[in-house]
Amino acid sequence: MKKTLGLMLLLGIATQCFAQTHDPYHQSLVNKVNQNNIIQCLTEFEGFGIKTLGSQAEENTLNWLISHYQSWGYEDIETHQVNAYGETGYNLIVTKTGTVYPETFIIIDAHYDTINGPGTNDNGSGTAVLLEIARILADTDTEYSVKFIHFTAEEWGLIGSQQYVNEIVIPQNLDLKLVFNIDEVGGVAGMNNDTIVCEKDMSAPNGNNAASEQRTQELAVCMQLYSNLDTFISFAYGSDYVPFQEAGYVITGLYEFNESDFPHTPYDTIENMDPEYEYQVTKGSLGALAFFAKAYGELNTDEQESLQYTVYPNPADEFIILPPRKSGEKMQVQLFDSTGKLVRQSVQKPAQELKIVTTNLQQGIYFLKIGDKTHKVIVQHK
Repeated sequence: MKKTLGLMLLLGIATQCFAQTHDPYHQSLVNKVNQNNIIQCLTEFEGFGIKTLGSQAEENTLNWLISHYQSWGYEDIETHQVNAYGETGYNLIVTKTGTVYPETFIIIDAHYDTINGPGTNDNGSGTAVLLEIARILADTDTEYSVKFIHFTAEEWGLIGSQQYVNEIVIPQNLDLKLVFNIDEVGGVAGMNNDTIVCEKDMSAPNGNNAASEQRTQELAVCMQLYSNLDTFISFAYGSDYVPFQEAGYVITGLYEFNESDFPHTPYDTIENMDPEYEYQVTKGSLGALAFFAKAYGELNTDEQESLQYTVYPNPADEFIILPPRKSGEKMQVQLFDSTGKLVRQSVQKPAQELKIVTTNLQQGIYFLKIGDKTHKVIVQHK
């Protein structure tokens, strides 16, 4: 649905406040994101063709989506009929019940309809993000319930999401903690796709704007903690979160920073996207949803081993701590700023904790290199 951000991005602001820290269990979930799965999903989505409301291609895509959720063991799978301009299609709603707050929901959504082309970026990219997250969270507990929603008729004017709000959300008085919308996040082939736009509510009614700003700041931190992307905060518009926002619910969303020229054309294909960017968006989105829904569990032995170099606190104020390593030789530790300049250097000895002072460093994103491993660290002074 979205056209071009153009100069409207000038209204955006850089991420400035940080509310949460890196979670090792959430990182273990993010580590399960599989780029090959994402590419396969995008390829299959593209193969269904133009998915307009009421078309056979849309029906085939819907059945394909359902089959994925069934294969992962989801049982609460519903369709919601959407009618517009003499055509009929369906929204798909898959619910994962929370263990502590089963009647309070986080919605994560993406539209799957397209116009004038296969829509591999707009919005096969969002569709692929939802599917990969759903696959990983299938056997993971969350305190809050999660609804994975694939909307149709977005390209006809947000009709699918509007009917869902009018016919289900409002009449059933659903308790929605957050609506997290993902639309066109595939990047542009051949460009340096290193930034994701995090979108906040800046429209009337104004009563939900402050909460949206807070959730969007939290989303931006999660994107930085669990992906290698920088973030840019702008305003929400023109996608399926709008009917929720207009009804007074709290929303946030993601959209690509380098905007493709190909949506709504036959050239909106995977060859014109950046699969690595899509992979990073998926990782960050999973970290964010795990944070919002409060995913929890225990790390197994392999996960503990893979996370043995986890550093904390992150974001950091006065120092970064590297926990003791169980064994091995001395390890060189280097801290680089976002330009690649070396700002700190030390050596960690086996079985010893290492503290790196960050008091005098400027706020921002840094990269901590420990041997052959690199960790992203955020410095944020209180």
